[in-house]
Order: sequence, then structure tokens, then C-alpha cells
Amino acid sequence: MDLVASHKQFCSFGHLLKDGTRDCSTRSRTLDNTSSVFNIGVSNISVKSHSLCSSDDSSVTAFAKSKSSWSRRHRCVSAVLKYETFGLNGSSQHSIKFPKGDSNEEESLPNGVSASLNFEEFENNHLQMLVRNGEMEEGLKLLEHMIKHGNIPDVNASSALVCQFCKVGRTKKARRIMKILEEFGGVIDLTSYNILIDAYCRSGAIEEALWVLDRMSVAPNAITFDTIFRSLCGRGKLKQAMEVLNRQLQSECHPDVISYTVLIDATCRESGVDQAMKLIDEMRSKGCKPDVVTYNVIINGICKEGRLDEAIRLLSNLPSYGCQPDVISHNIILRGLCSMGRWMDAKGLVAGMICKGCSPSVVTFNILISFLCQKGLLGQAIDILKMMPKHGCLPNPRSYNPLLQGFCYVNKIDRAIEYLEIMVNKGCRPNIVTYNILLLALCKDGRVDDAAEIMNQLSCKGCSPSRVTYNIVIYGLLNVGKTENAMELFKEMCRKGLKPDKVSYNTLIDGLLKAGKTDLAMELFEKMRTRGPKPDTITYTSLVRGLSRKGKVREAIKFLHDLEELGFRPNVFFYNSVMKGLCKAQQTSAAIDFLARMTAKGCKPSEDTYKILVEGIACEGLVKEALGLLNVLCYGRFVRKSLAEKVAMNIYRIHQQLEQQLSVISQTYNLVNVAPSNKSTHTSSCLS
Repeated sequence: MDLVASHKQFCSFGHLLKDGTRDCSTRSRTLDNTSSVFNIGVSNISVKSHSLCSSDDSSVTAFAKSKSSWSRRHRCVSAVLKYETFGLNGSSQHSIKFPKGDSNEEESLPNGVSASLNFEEFENNHLQMLVRNGEMEEGLKLLEHMIKHGNIPDVNASSALVCQFCKVGRTKKARRIMKILEEFGGVIDLTSYNILIDAYCRSGAIEEALWVLDRMSVAPNAITFDTIFRSLCGRGKLKQAMEVLNRQLQSECHPDVISYTVLIDATCRESGVDQAMKLIDEMRSKGCKPDVVTYNVIINGICKEGRLDEAIRLLSNLPSYGCQPDVISHNIILRGLCSMGRWMDAKGLVAGMICKGCSPSVVTFNILISFLCQKGLLGQAIDILKMMPKHGCLPNPRSYNPLLQGFCYVNKIDRAIEYLEIMVNKGCRPNIVTYNILLLALCKDGRVDDAAEIMNQLSCKGCSPSRVTYNIVIYGLLNVGKTENAMELFKEMCRKGLKPDKVSYNTLIDGLLKAGKTDLAMELFEKMRTRGPKPDTITYTSLVRGLSRKGKVREAIKFLHDLEELGFRPNVFFYNSVMKGLCKAQQTSAAIDFLARMTAKGCKPSEDTYKILVEGIACEGLVKEALGLLNVLCYGRFVRKSLAEKVAMNIYRIHQQLEQQLSVISQTYNLVNVAPSNKSTHTSSCLS
């Protein structure tokens, strides 16, 4: 679309005189004399295919003497200077000689140069060149320069510039171009508007996109509305999307099947299938026929609501609606049947699908393999895998990964490695998920060295380790007590530009605390708190448990308070960790007070809570009191009888240990003829 601007429009900007020539007073101050202008000494100016002035001597003389030609003379010099400023390489190819000293001297011009220059075309060509070269900033400068001096930028070049800024997320610059064109009478095409709206939607600035929609000087089309619908529905703003739909219905641009499908999908997620069916009815009444994608959205919504039989009926009825179900329609229901454990129905669906001439896809087989592996039916999963090529489907990593995971789950890691080799030999390249499955299994099995070796070979196999990969191996190293190696791997991950996440920090902090390296764990916690990601309940659970285990109960309680101030509600594991630390430090009274605080905060004690407390009381020598409390708890069904019996056996062992300790103490006292203290006597009487 070309830019169209009338002579009258130009004059309204004050850039042209009545005779159509440019007013030089708007560009520069009055020049002292003619020679001061033409003594610039500009030479070797590259003009390529564009002419600057005429080669005819008579026309040059007329040009110099005519009063009306003064602005044209200045215009010529300005163009030369502009080209020097915005030129591609600044080199000079043609020679232009201007008069020196005497203003009556004629200038020497190259052959074939016309006096009737089209500088607007010249600048637009240069603008297009800058856009093609991706020089966005220079292009914007030239565009602003053109508007300032009354030239209208080419709409295609301007649109391309808007597109380039939008692609790199610089929507402010793109919007600036649009505003410039609006203010100075430039025509903005629909493509530019759609590009800017799409950029705003992708960046999450939906309000800005709606602002552009309101200001559009051309009528929006289906693409405009589809873009806005996708953005609003993707962010859960269905109500606002419906308002935009009402606006579209009032315009000449009626919603298409894509718009309705996007809205129906959002309605299924937010309001349910029944509400979405009303949109289907409205869609039909507006003369817009639903397609298979629309019905697939409805089928998916029905399956998610657990109404599988209803989904199967709709699938059967689709041909009566003039729509043939595709492989995606069947896969949606197949996934639903497998998730509900209806294996026989799933097999029947696939068989019926093949009979109707709808060939299964790789996704179809992957759904079946994944279901069988989850159920531990690895043999049947292998049969399905072997069947795939017969139906024209080559297995991909998603076909093999569930199988490998199934073998690892039953601790058949070597069999999993065997299938990894089969996978490679058949030309299926493993992805990082494949390797992560194996690495996790090896680390859980304590084969950390094997895991580290596989990880070191990943780059050679064309598969770069991910953050998850590092987290898995760090976890494995910490489990076998190799904290230094884990820290080195953590540093390597950071060096490679993989930013640690909460899992990375939480795994390290927990492992270091278990290894007794409290100070190093606290350093990591401070880094996490200051640099991010923010600590979560798992972080604080590890800290409270680790500090309590080390006897640093006060620090643990402080973190518990910090957690409450951050708005988190401590769970029973927090309280149990602190109570265990208090009991270990023989501060049972404080532990009982902590139990009261726990219940006051609305946290219900668990069986472990009572177990910790009873055993703590016994450890302080109050065995009878501990057994009595255990009996009350068991009678009140706060703890199960089986657990109470285990706790009683623990108390008995504690009793024996205390007796042995008291025997040693008694013998020591007898050697020095010192009677036992009152506390020891009290403890001894309790034990008896």
C-alpha cells in the first residue's frame, strides 16, 4: 500500500510554500552569501542512480539567477549533506564542483544529472536499505528526519521497521514509529497494527494491545482479533475476551472459526463444557461452522471432566455434524481412557480407529506404551514398540523413555542401558530426558561414578546437560557424602550459564546440613536470599531440621519465626524437627510448650510428634511417666497400637541404657565413697 498525502496536507504542516517548493527558513538560518554556501568543498559524492542537478549550462545559469531557485539550490546542498550523513559507506564516486569565490561562476555537474530531483524517493530508498540491513536505530533516525523535513516515509519500509523492533521486543520504539506516522499524516497499514498488537500480546502487555486496537485508523481484521483472543484467554481473562467478541460482532469483521475455537477452549477450562456448548450454538447461528479442531476442544473438555462415555458418543456423532474425526480426536479419548485405567476400552478404540481408516500416529502408540509402563507391564509395552513400524510410525525418544523409566523403577538399570543402545542402533537419538532418567536411577542406586561418567560424555553425544541433569548428579554426590564434588559441580553449572533454581539450592543446603557443614549451608542460604531464587518451605524445612539435629535449636526456632513473618504456615514437619532438637538437648519441658504452641497455631500433631515427645521424656530418665503417657495416647487413639508397641520397645532399650549408665556411675561413686545425688536417686526409683 502506497502512502498518499495531498499538497494541501503538506502545506498544513508548514513545510512547503504555496508554489510547492520547500521553505528553507524552517531548516537553517539565513546564509551570509552564496559563496559561503558553495565553498563547502564537497566532492566525490556518491549518488548512484539518483540525479542531483542538470548538466545543461543554460539551465544552470537560470538556476543561479532565479530568485525562486534559491530554495532548490539550498535543497541540493542539504541532500548532499544528508547523503554524507546517512550514506552506506560514505565513499564518493561522482564529482560535483561548486563555484569558488565568484557567485556568478557556474557549477560543474556530472553528465545525466537531472535538476528535478526526487529526494523523497531517494530517502525512501535509503530507508529501505537500512531496514534490509537490520540497522533499526539508523532507520528510525532517518524516518524522524524525513518527517521533520516534510518527506513521507515509504509504508512498506516503515512497516518492516515496526516489525524488526517488535521481533526483538522493543515495542516502545515500534510504537514511536506508529505515533510519528499518525501525527504527520503517514498512512499506517493493517499489517503494522497487527504486528504491534502481536508484540504487545507476546510480552504480556495486553492493555497496550487493546489501546492500539482502539486507535487503529484502519478496520481490524480476523487476525487482529484472533491475536487478542489468544492473549486474553491464555491469561485467564475470559470475561474481557467476551467483551472484545461483542465488539467484533458489532463490526463488519465477523468472528471466524479460529476466534470461536480459542474462546470455546478458554470457556471449557474456566466455566465448563456445558457453557462452551452454548458458544457452539451461537457459532452455528452466526453461520460459522465448527471444524474438527473445535470439536476436539470440546472432546478434550468432556474427557477432563471425567465424562468419557459422553466423549465417545460425541466422537461417533461427528460425521452427522459434517465433520470427520481425526487422529487427534481419538488420541484425546485414548489418553482419557488410559488415565482411568480402562485398558480394554483403549484397545477397542484403537482397533475401531484403524477399521475406519484413521491411521494411528506416533502419539497414539506413545500413549499406550506410557500407560503399560506405568502399570509395570513392560513386556506388553515392548510388543507395542515393535508394532509401530508396521503402521508406518518410527519410535521417537518419547516412545523409549517410559520403557527406560519402567526398567529403572524395578531396579533393572542394566536392562534400561541395554534399551538405550537398541534405541541408538535403530537411529533414534536420545534426548536429555532419556539421559536424566538413567542418571537418576544410577544416583539412587549409589552408582554415582557411573552417572558422572555418562554426564561427562553427554557433550560428545550432542546432548548438552541441562539444569535438571546437574541437580540429579549433585543429589547423587551428596547422598554418598561427596560434598566437595557436589560443590564443584554446582560451580561448573554456574560457569556454563545455567542459573541454579530452588531445587539446586535446596538439594545442596539439605546435603551440606546432613554432612554437618552448617556454615557452608548458611552461606548458600544467604546467596539464595539475596540473589534469588527466593527460599521456599522446603529450604526452611531443611534448615530447621539440620540446625535442630546439630543442637542449634535457637537458630532453628528463629528460622521458624522468619517463615511465619514471610506469610508461610509451618507444617508438622517443622514443629517435629524443633521438638526433636529440644528433646535431644533434654529440654522436654520446652518441647511440651512447643507442642502447645503448635496446636494453638492450628497445626495438628502427627503420630511422630507424640513419638518424639514420649521418647524424649524417657531419655530424661522419666521412664514410668513416658510409658504412662504412651498408654493414654494409645487409649485415646492418638497413636496406633502397632506404633505404641515400637515406642515401648524403644523406651525399654532406653531404660536398659540408663541402668547401665547408672551402674557405672554408682560404681564410680562407691570408689570415692560418695553417695549418689538426689536426682540420680529419683531417676533410679522411676526406673524401678
